[in-house]
Amino acid sequence: MRGATILAVGSNAEIGRLIGDSTEVIDLQGRLAIPGFIESHGHYMGLGRAKMILDLTTAKRWDDIVDMVSIATRDTRIDSWIYGRGWHQEKWEVPPPSAVEGNPVHEALSKASPNNPVILTHASGHAAFVNKRAMELANITRRTPNPPGGEIVKGPDGEPTGLLRETAQRLVAPAQARADSARSEEDREKERRTQVRLAAEEALSKGVTSFHDAGSSFATIDFLKRMEAEGALPVRLYVMVRRESNAEMDQKLPQYFMPLEGDDYLTVRSIKRQIDGALGSHGAWLLEPYVDLPESHGLTLETPEDIEGTANVAIKHGFQVNTHAIGDRANRVVLDIYERVFKKNPDKQYLRWRIEHAQHLDPADVPRFAQLGVVAAMQGMHATSDGPWIPKRLGAERALKTSYVFRDLMKTGAIISNGTDVPVEDIDPIASFYAAVSLMMNTGQSFNPAQRMTREEALRTYTINGAYAAFEEANKGSLSPGKLADVAVLSKDITRVPEAEIPTAVVDLTVVGGKVKYRRKLGSDSN
Repeated sequence: MRGATILAVGSNAEIGRLIGDSTEVIDLQGRLAIPGFIESHGHYMGLGRAKMILDLTTAKRWDDIVDMVSIATRDTRIDSWIYGRGWHQEKWEVPPPSAVEGNPVHEALSKASPNNPVILTHASGHAAFVNKRAMELANITRRTPNPPGGEIVKGPDGEPTGLLRETAQRLVAPAQARADSARSEEDREKERRTQVRLAAEEALSKGVTSFHDAGSSFATIDFLKRMEAEGALPVRLYVMVRRESNAEMDQKLPQYFMPLEGDDYLTVRSIKRQIDGALGSHGAWLLEPYVDLPESHGLTLETPEDIEGTANVAIKHGFQVNTHAIGDRANRVVLDIYERVFKKNPDKQYLRWRIEHAQHLDPADVPRFAQLGVVAAMQGMHATSDGPWIPKRLGAERALKTSYVFRDLMKTGAIISNGTDVPVEDIDPIASFYAAVSLMMNTGQSFNPAQRMTREEALRTYTINGAYAAFEEANKGSLSPGKLADVAVLSKDITRVPEAEIPTAVVDLTVVGGKVKYRRKLGSDSN
């Protein structure tokens, strides 16, 4: 390596001739060196924030979460908010008492925290659970109407249970904003910088050198620009513009177009939209009803008309569009939007627009990704994490026919990038790589083995395909002279060890721009 780039690749003898007196030599002793992992869909500031609130991912039942909140109240001032994230009702050992649609009701949580408002975000981010105090502050009652694209779940008595699906989560935002207004700008800045640091520490420890951030406002991008100017961004970020109006974007996008140049740590050239919710929270938009909620086809969170407006603004300014679509109907509608916009702009068809997640696809829509040049930004971990309960939502036959059709997409020539949607899942690329090649669930069974990737295919989704999905394959994604010296060194060769042994591999070393940013301590996570 010379500076931030790779100088040469070759045998020990060939490279040995380039070693000078000041060269740092790292003997890998046979360990596997690969291009730094590219997290192709995650939430960077969300990852940092998740490290600062209650971690609910380990809870085995609702009572565990209630106990965690009860303990948190002891060190929290009255009326201060308590936050948590990571619960998933389908992963609990037993259903909660008095469950409504499989989800808890707020009484136990309200009793554990009568004086502190509580909001606990679902693992998917597509629902939240609140206690009585939070609903009081947000003026949520039995008479509160459902917002567009959301639902206040109510019990048989008509009273809110505490579960807020999709956009209904925003009903508590004004109350949260009032509580936050007393904080100084200095405190806010300190918190944001802490989130950047914590997210970077977690990413680097897992070998992630580049991170596609699935949605930040212009204000957050301005903050990240300041940090890059200070040299304070430890991980390379590819940021998608999010939650800005089409009129605002039409005006401001030209000044935010920031393609990769040299040793950049911040790139902006894409927009994130979201047409539906998640399957776990019954928010994915489906062609046919849910098997376990037959009165519902899911939810539309942002209108197709507004998303098409974004697409027209984006193509005008040369921006990529990355639209969250999980249900088969949502994917079809987004592909329709892209196709219409491409047809109106025949000279600008190949902007590598993406569909984020692409989890459930009608077979008729699978070939359209390759035909339109649309990248499927998928997450291997979601397939195995969701696999045990997908048939409950869709039925067994429909689940296998439409869900996580990795191989079907690849057969048509579609490009798939990989990631974890962190903090929805652990950012660990090795775990997501293993999920993609095995589709092995925690039940000991493979979800849909016909859709498994080969190891080479899975590694490409996490390296060169991720780079391609961000227009950066000339600079990243392979260990080639002239490319950025972003490298992950693994304790085991995940391309060769027995399949069941893949999850035992860990990251020993992470290099970004020729600098060692993470080195595993001897004795930690040893294998």
